[in-house]
Amino acid sequence: MTTTVSDLLRTYPADLGGVDRDAMARCIEECLRCAQACTACADACLSEPTVADLTKCIRTDMDCADVCTATAAVLSRHTGYDANVTRAVLQACATVCAACGDECARHSDMHEHCRVCAEACRSCEQACGELLAGLG
Repeated sequence: MTTTVSDLLRTYPADLGGVDRDAMARCIEECLRCAQACTACADACLSEPTVADLTKCIRTDMDCADVCTATAAVLSRHTGYDANVTRAVLQACATVCAACGDECARHSDMHEHCRVCAEACRSCEQACGELLAGLG
């Protein structure tokens, strides 16, 4: 199945320097999916009667959404590519996804939105790790 992300990577006019386009597309898509899940989870947490107990979850969700959005943007730009920046951004994204996944998992028995968010975080963390490994 092709996606807009994979179509755009396929049509990029210059060489991507041996980067696995499928892994890149998957990572961008997972970052965007995770950002949306974290934004929705933070909002759902704000609607919970126990919102005071969810402040760390809300903060972590918001941080993760911002980092995932930034990572997707950085990965979507290839002109003047700097591998060191890409590695740093991917590592930061994997780190925040791990933290957010852990925090949301703590609440997943009580809040379904936290379970869904934790899964999105784990998937994004994995995609970032796979792309990082492929960058060498």
